Amino acid sequence: MKEISIAVLGSTGSIGTTTLRIIKKSKNFKIIILQVNKNFNKICKQIKNFNPKIVVASNEKTFLKLKKKYHKKKILFLNNLNNINKYTSKVDVTVSAIPGIAGLKPTLEMIKLSRKMLLANKESIVCGWSLIKKESLKHKTKLIAIDSEHFSIHQLTKNNTDKEIEKIYITASGGPFLQLKKSQFKKIKPKHAIKHPKWKMGKKISIDSATLMNKILELIEAYKLFPFSYKKYEIIIHPQSLVHAIVKFKNGITKLLYHDADMSIPISNAIFENKTNIKTFNLILKKDQKIENLEFYPVDQNRFPMVNLITKINRYKSAPIILNAANEVFVDHFLKSKISFNSNYNYLSLVLKDKNYIKYANMSSNNLDIIYKIDNWSRSVALKIINEIK
Repeated sequence: MKEISIAVLGSTGSIGTTTLRIIKKSKNFKIIILQVNKNFNKICKQIKNFNPKIVVASNEKTFLKLKKKYHKKKILFLNNLNNINKYTSKVDVTVSAIPGIAGLKPTLEMIKLSRKMLLANKESIVCGWSLIKKESLKHKTKLIAIDSEHFSIHQLTKNNTDKEIEKIYITASGGPFLQLKKSQFKKIKPKHAIKHPKWKMGKKISIDSATLMNKILELIEAYKLFPFSYKKYEIIIHPQSLVHAIVKFKNGITKLLYHDADMSIPISNAIFENKTNIKTFNLILKKDQKIENLEFYPVDQNRFPMVNLITKINRYKSAPIILNAANEVFVDHFLKSKISFNSNYNYLSLVLKDKNYIKYANMSSNNLDIIYKIDNWSRSVALKIINEIK
């Protein structure tokens, strides 16, 4: 069997480590590129285990430490992915899992070099989908979203048109505070918010899950990825995290996709094109066994006010860039205990009320410079709001 070449962007994060765990079980993969920010110890272990051809360290300190440590090894160390196609030939699969808008430019660079891109960076899709789509068509790169929700929507609708679909439900676990009294939200600390009840994820995405911002971004991502009306999507709460999307068809049939809360399932199926074997739950019931009850609830807008932002951001083409950037600022400040958990929605609402909001939200985001201009404006407004309220 032909050896499959692979690159992993964000290799030390949750998606990256899961991808490498999958690959380690197969002898048919060759790691060409590992990209890391600043997790020095973890990337050293990955270098030892996978012997990559190229290591990209975005953090300058980490880059210099790696070059010094491995100066005798035949590994090319770079501190960015600019013009990466000068250093290696095409790779079969790239997993793009750098969190935040920081992942957009590396994703665009790797599209030029990849036969297939697995997209785990929703912020890149939210902010730069037009560029990603344009580059993928130009370089004939196949795109596959590996968020469990979008992977599920694709599996459920790949043979259907918009006319056949009545409703598409994206499920949310409700995060760690689904049962917590609203009056207690003011006491929530970062250490509580990063403990997701079902998924093992990075800090930023865990906070987004707790506020439901993650689902807002996933809705925007779905609008861009699939040819279905945005009016057909709805978020629902599903605490078990076993059903990841539900599609109701106009012919009376409703389909859902059910799998364990394990990202190795969509990642493996995307890499192997649905031809893979994964040990998972057993649906053959033995005596005294039962399938876990599946619960679905409408979103409590008082508990999760973020959902109120959906209609506001649908009005302007670049509003998602503004929302994403401001949210990154507020999440970062919450993780540093500089603002409260409760304040995120209120602060985001203030950004959307800024006197220059419509001007930037209406900008056409058809190149990186404009995307970064909108992003930087939003971040500056977010920081100004924090400083003023302090």
